[in-house]
Order: sequence, then C-alpha cells, then structure tokens
Amino acid sequence: MKKSIAALTNLLCGRITRRLQLMFVFSLLVCLQVAAQEKGVTGRVTTQAGEVLSGVSVTVKGTNIGTTTDAQGNYSISVPNSNSVLVFSYVGYGAQEVTVGNQANITITMSASATTNLNEVIVVGYGTQRRKEVTGSVASVRGAELAKQPVLTATQAVQGKVAGVQVISSGDPNSLPTIRIRGTGTMLGGANPLYVVDGVINDDIRNINSADIVSMDILKDASATAIYGMRAANGVVLITTKKGRTGRMIISYDASLGVKEATRLVDMAGSQQYANYINEAEIYYNNRDTAISLQQLASGGNTDWYDEVLKKGFFQNHNLSLSGGSEAITYFFSAGFLSDEGIIYTNKFNRFTLRNNNEYKITKNLKLSTLLSYSRSTVRNVDLGVFNVAYRAAPYVFAMKDDKYGNTSLSNNVGNPILDLDKRNDGGQGDRLQGTLALDFKPVSWLALRSSLGVDRGNFRSTAYQYRFANEGDDNVFLSAGSNQVRNKSVLDVSQSEGTRWVLDNTATATKQFGEHNISLLIGTTAEEIRGNTLSGRRTDVPEDKNQWFLGAGATTGAINDNTGDKSTRNSYLSRLNYNYADKYFLTATMRADGTSRLPEYNRWGYFPSVGLGWDVGSETFMSNQNMFKTLKLRASYGQVGNDQIESSLFRPLARQNIPYFFNGNEYLGIAFEQLSDSNLKWEVTKEADLGLDFAVLNGKLSGTLDFYSKKTHDALVQVNVPGILGDPDNLYVTNAATISNKGVELSLDWNQSINRDLRYNLNVNGAYNKNEINGLNGGQPLSSGNINGFLTTRSDNGQPVGSFFLLQMDGIFQSAEEIAKSAQKDARPGDIRYQDTNNDGNITDEDRVYFGSYQPKYTFGVNGGANYKSFDFSFGTYGTAGGKIYNGKKAARPNFKDNVEAKVARNRWTPNNPSNTIPRANVNAERASSYYLENGDFFRINNLTLGYKLGGNALSAIKMQSLRVYGSIQNLATFTGYSGFTPEINNGSTLAGGIESNIYPTTRTFVFGVNVGF
Repeated sequence: MKKSIAALTNLLCGRITRRLQLMFVFSLLVCLQVAAQEKGVTGRVTTQAGEVLSGVSVTVKGTNIGTTTDAQGNYSISVPNSNSVLVFSYVGYGAQEVTVGNQANITITMSASATTNLNEVIVVGYGTQRRKEVTGSVASVRGAELAKQPVLTATQAVQGKVAGVQVISSGDPNSLPTIRIRGTGTMLGGANPLYVVDGVINDDIRNINSADIVSMDILKDASATAIYGMRAANGVVLITTKKGRTGRMIISYDASLGVKEATRLVDMAGSQQYANYINEAEIYYNNRDTAISLQQLASGGNTDWYDEVLKKGFFQNHNLSLSGGSEAITYFFSAGFLSDEGIIYTNKFNRFTLRNNNEYKITKNLKLSTLLSYSRSTVRNVDLGVFNVAYRAAPYVFAMKDDKYGNTSLSNNVGNPILDLDKRNDGGQGDRLQGTLALDFKPVSWLALRSSLGVDRGNFRSTAYQYRFANEGDDNVFLSAGSNQVRNKSVLDVSQSEGTRWVLDNTATATKQFGEHNISLLIGTTAEEIRGNTLSGRRTDVPEDKNQWFLGAGATTGAINDNTGDKSTRNSYLSRLNYNYADKYFLTATMRADGTSRLPEYNRWGYFPSVGLGWDVGSETFMSNQNMFKTLKLRASYGQVGNDQIESSLFRPLARQNIPYFFNGNEYLGIAFEQLSDSNLKWEVTKEADLGLDFAVLNGKLSGTLDFYSKKTHDALVQVNVPGILGDPDNLYVTNAATISNKGVELSLDWNQSINRDLRYNLNVNGAYNKNEINGLNGGQPLSSGNINGFLTTRSDNGQPVGSFFLLQMDGIFQSAEEIAKSAQKDARPGDIRYQDTNNDGNITDEDRVYFGSYQPKYTFGVNGGANYKSFDFSFGTYGTAGGKIYNGKKAARPNFKDNVEAKVARNRWTPNNPSNTIPRANVNAERASSYYLENGDFFRINNLTLGYKLGGNALSAIKMQSLRVYGSIQNLATFTGYSGFTPEINNGSTLAGGIESNIYPTTRTFVFGVNVGF
C-alpha cells in the first residue's frame, strides 16, 4: 500500500511540476475573464482607530453569496437587488448589517467587542476552530501586521508580538531567523519549529512573501501541536495565504523603498593607541623590540576598517495582487520583488515571487483548490569572517592607496578585508516551486472529506570564484612587497543542490449536534517523502572570465568532486475529537501514530496523545449579574509530541572506504568503521502540561491571556563514551540518555480605547519567563562546545541550562608581585588576570571552571501599540530579553599577536600608573576562557516605528482609486543594552553554543518610505 501511494504520488508530482507554468497562465486568464463579467457593490472596512481590516467577512443576508476584505480593507461583492442586506463580521468586532439601497460604495467602521472575541475563527492543525473552543495555547498574528515591517521572512515581524516566542534575527539579507517556542528542548536534535503553509509541511519559509499572508497561528503547547505528532516537539507555525473571494477584480499595489545601515559598531583603537598598546606589550612584558616603529606610523594612515567594509545598502519591496471571482471560480494572483543590498559592500540579495491560489466549485458539494507558488532568489554572499578581520586589522595600514591594497600582513598577518571581498565572488541562484492540489467533498451535510497533495521542489546552484593575486613583485596588488595574503592560483567551487518533498493527506471530518451536545470527529492519514541530492566540485586555474566559470575549464590536478544525498519517509495516522456542551464546556482529544525511516525498525513508531479541557466561565448564569468580566475562560491540557529531526543514518554504522594501510611493506586500501552507532535509537518525546486563562475586563477595554506550562523532553540525544572494551574510551557515540525541562509562565495584555471620534489608541504588553534545565543526563557525557583559541567555553550538564558557559572565574587583576607569590599563578605578572582557584589545589586548571548561566534568556517581552488621529496612523513595536549571557568571542580571539584592540581596552588597560582592576595589562597573547569575556546579554529594542497618512476625496475617485496611503517607517531604531559588542542578539545557528559573538553579520537599521494603493 505504501509503495503504491509513493508511486502514484511521484507520478502526480512529476506531472504537476511539468505543467505549473501553464497553470499560472491559465489561472490568470480565468481571473481576467471572470472579472469582466462581475459588477456589484464596493467599499472599505476600518476600525474606529482608522486602521484597515483585512479578512472581514462580507455576506448577503439569507444567501450563500460572500466575500472578504483584502489587505487594504477593500471589498467587492455582487448583490441580487437594492433590498439586499450586507452583513459585516470580523473576529473581535461587533457585526453590522447595512441595506444596500442605491449605494454603490459602502464604507464601514467596526467597533471592537470583547464579548465576541471568543468567536474568532483561528487555524489549528487540519482545520479551524472558534477561539472559544480552543483548549490549548494558540497565538495569532494578522498578516497585515506582518506586512508592515521591511523584512525578508514573516517570522522576523513576529518578534516581540507573542509571549513565549523568541525570534533571533540577523542583518544578513538571506538569513533564516532562529525561533524558540517555550525554550530549547533538545541538544543534538533539531530545535526549530515546524512550519505548515496552507497545510503543506515546510522547514524554510524564506520563499513566502509577507504580503501574501492572511494570518500566522502559533501552536505552543503539546495539546495544540499533538495533531502533528513527531514534528511538533518545538512548536508549530501555521501560515495561511490569501485566497480569492466572489466579486469584481480588486487590484492592490504596495511598494517600499529604503536604506539600511549598521546600528552598532565597536570603537576600535586608532593608529597611535594601537601602536602604544602593542609596543608596550612587546617591550615591557615580552622583552622584545618595538613592534611598530614611528616610521611605520608616519608612512601609514588611520584607517577605520568598518568604514571600508560597510556601506549603506538600498532596500526595495514591490507587491502586486489581483483577486476576485464568481460563484464557480475564485482567484488570487500576486507577484512580488524584494531587493536587499545588505551593508557589507559586495553583499546583495534579490527575490522574485509568484503566487496563484484558485478555488473551483465543481458541484454544490465538490470543490477543487489549487495553490501554486514560485520563487527565484539570487545572492552575492560574503564570508562573515571578513567582518572579524576588520575588527583585528592594524589601523595604520591603508585600506587602499590609488589602485593598490594595503599590506596588513606586514603588521599582524591578518588579511586586508577589502582584498578578501574584492577577490572573491560567491554567488548563488535558487528556484523553489510549491504546489498543493486539494479536493473537498461533502456527500452529506455532516461529513467533509478532503484529499490533498502538496509538492515542494527546490534547487540551488552556488558558484564561488576566488581570483588569483600575489604581491608587488607580480601584479602590484600591494603597497609593499612581502605579503602573506597570496593566492597563486584561482579557485572555483561549484555545487548543485536539489530537494523534493511531497505530502499526501486524506482526512474525514464528521460534525453532529444533539441538542446542546456538539461533536466533531477528525480521522486521517498522511504520508511524506523527502529526497535531497548535492553534487559539488573544485578546480584551480579557472579563467577570470565569468563565462568560463565551469569545472571543465580548470586544471584536473588536485581536483575535488563530491556527491551526497539523503532520503527519508514518514507515515502517520491521526484523529481528533472535539466535544462542546452548551457552548460552555469543551473537550479536545487527539491521537497520532507516526512512523519514520530515521529510526531503526523496532523503534520506528511513536504514539502521541493529548487531551484539553475548556470552560467558558463567563457564559454561566451566575456570571450574568457581575460587571467585572466581559470574558472569562479557563483552559487545561496535557499531551506529548515527538522529535525525529536527526540525520537519517545516525543509527546505522557507516563505513569509510579507501583508507590506506600497510602490510609487509605494501600499501593497501581498506574499509573502516570509524564511529560507533547506537542501533537502538528512539524518539525524543516531549510531555507538556498547560494551564491557561483568557479574560476581558473594564468593559472589554483590557483583555489578556495567562498561561503556566511545564514541559519535559525525555530520551534526549547526547554523546556518551564508548566502553573501553569496544575501543578508544575517548571516542563518543550518540544515544538517548538525557532529560531536559522547560517551565514557565506567559502573560499577554491588550488595551483598546477610543478617546473621541477622531482619536483612538491601542497597547499590547506581553512577557514570558522560562527556566531551562538538564535534569536527567543518565550517565551521558556532558556536551562541550564553543571553541575560542582552543578553549571550550560552554558545557551542557545536569542541573544546568543547555549551552551553559563553563569558564574560569576572573577575580580581579594582579597589582603586585606580592599578590602573585600568594596565588596559584606563580608565573603571572602584575596586570594579568587573576583567576579563582575554586578547588583549592594550588593550580589553575580546567578543574577550576564553574558555570555562569546560559545564552538562553530567562525573560522575553514586548510592548506594541498604535494610535490614529483622523487620517493619520502611528504604530510602534519593541522587543527585549533578560537573563541571558553573551561570550565576547571576537574580543577573546587573538590568534595573531598584533591584532588591534578596542579603544576602551587601549585607554583603560592596567599600567603601573593606572592600576585597573577590570581590564588587564597590554597583552599580545591569547587569554584563557574566563568570565572576563562574559557579559550580560539583556537588551531592549525599538523594533519598528511607522507613521502613515491616508489620502481620500474626489481626487482618488477621479482616477478610479479606492485607497491611497503613504507612510514612513524605521526598523530597529535603537537598542539599549550594556553589552559592549556589536549586537546582544546572536544568531549563529548553534544550540550548544548559541551565545558566542564571533563571525556575525552586524545588526541593521532600515529607513523606509512606502505606499499602499487599492483599485
């Protein structure tokens, strides 16, 4: 059966891929034909605060004719006659009815109503529910809020908006934000959440245009996520894209243009400060001659390497959409273009997107849906090590003089970062095609059947060319001869990656009502296959002409070729029961059985149940006479989910071939198993309990949500020592041998108030506390990571958070020889860092290291809000964290003895005349990993400020324009932090060493001007 499904799916996938371009063209022609046939009433829907409302339901009372408003709040609908009544309804707002009469344009202002908030419909796994019926912890963000911010990925715009969701972004134009929902529950398994876009599972949503999103629903607890079983241990992010609605064609165009710049730069020592520092270290403490002479300083400059490496990058984003339809066919078509030049001067990223979502009503009971999207991205990458080189480069060396590069290697053997950037062209181009074909059939009124096939196919081609260059004796590249920064041969690296994923879902949903008893039962199956393949190669002596950048144009001597691939499959059975009694008492129970090829056959299947209870206390009769609560609902849930985000071959012992060995003086090639594998690997299973409260008080002006949770991951993967009888006891292998817990509380408060007819404002405050701890390592090996200068800086062990810093404790600065004689550091000198001898053995060793906490913040919070005065609108968003630590790795890394230092260090270092107890003496050697480099990572950021103005009047009507809004926005206006580095927000992709600032992309600030136009 499984093979038959796979064969049928592969056949359908191939046909869909070959015909997608034709379907795009056909769908657009359908859009134009339908639009030409429709006429009706148009209008716009806004809030009392003047904000547009997208997704408002507009129906003709007593009929099945309906539509919804677009991103600008516009709608268009055909009505039978002038006596027709339009009904406007939207989540959290009171419904309104208007008789059409002779009106051709009807504008509606909707008022917030806390009493209707629980009737909001939100997306949950494999369906929708009223918020009133939801028993788990679910947060929703409207697409209009996401589209406000000039970011590549929609998840970046969620930062600070949802309690318990930490979003760690980067200034790199093509980076994927790191998201942690209720802490980190794994060490070696994948820690990222599951993305589900229009029902199709994804791991990367950088191809999705934020302007195409209707809503983003975040499932946080196990009760809400258990329907996704093995993929849901880290939370689930559901994204719903826009669909067409019945009515005339609505055209929307959004454009934004802006400039990016670096937000925080570290003040580095100038030429004279640098020379004084290095010479002092060489002469007085290392008994060497002067390192930098007066002649060298006089012949050089005073280079700010950040000014040389960085630029102001141009940003632009354009989106055009068409939507509408008839009773038989509805359509939504969009095209988007985003360009981000970044702030490192050779960096650039472009993305072009197309989306076409159509629905075809074949019969009264049968509907066909097609959702197609295509994206093409091109990128010019930069080696982030260049920014680290700019931190270390000697300031007295010219970056360039005339057409020659400064020879930094004469000073400290660090390369000239401008030469590194100019002489490397690392580009790539990717295509991604996603499609979903779905059939919905209702044979009877109480039964809904759905079958959907989702296909995701992507490829990426990377071409990295490194130009040949030498010193002055060859091609006059440098100001002076003798550079170690030489490349005698050009180098070309080419790679081609392809990946395909298909997901086949079949579900049946039965809904019945018996008096005050309401029952909904969902059952279904899902099958998934993932294939990946990468082919790469390297050649030297490839010509500089870009038209010849092919492997075949280079030398075969020393050529490198590689080809890797992977395949994994999943098969699942799922069920969910929703029970509602009297619209006051709610039960949700789910069960999912998952099988995965990533685990051995006898541990392949996992079973993930959950149960949730809800009580709408506010609907009880005993609450009818009180005036305090407009809404009051209690929730409680428990469930368990799994995690199979590991390498497909982790449980298989892999052999390495062609290993040379010698016997009787002859060389032979053999096979060896270099690493043991645990053939009994099993699921990482997360069990979670949640207790929640939803409420609204003060006549609905103040509403909020409060959640307490406790989740524990069992059988987490860690490394353990190989038993000595099996080989080298220093070798490690991966097995299930740890327990990780996350416990916390989340609070979100919303305030909405109208001062008068013209002035409205709203405010949201959210915060969360999370305690992360490893509390069941069960004999496993603590995991060490974060190598800086050969010193490991983090250790994940029992009783500590994941990725805890494990360092020597700085205990001041030695001030005299007498202090040194009484210490455990007999070879130290005055001005050196004094370390605590924590085990009192008279020596400073690794045994003296202690824990200092983790990069994971204990607190995350955000404050968001806005105000409207007549035609003006203003909004802001902020975000912050507290309780996390950052290791200043760039400051600690000194592989070359003449590296530059920060101006603060050069000015305030210890000297006999300046007996500092916080900054050590001038030193050209690498220090040991200690708390000297560890800093508080707390910060508070103004994420976004936006000021807009809506134009109206006869001028717009004369040009057939329904709406026009202009606005200005600033992204990442300011960050308030005590951290001395470039950014307290570290996104290095590491779970075990996530808080080390080393080779990072600087945080950026963006100034944007934009327009929103509706026709």
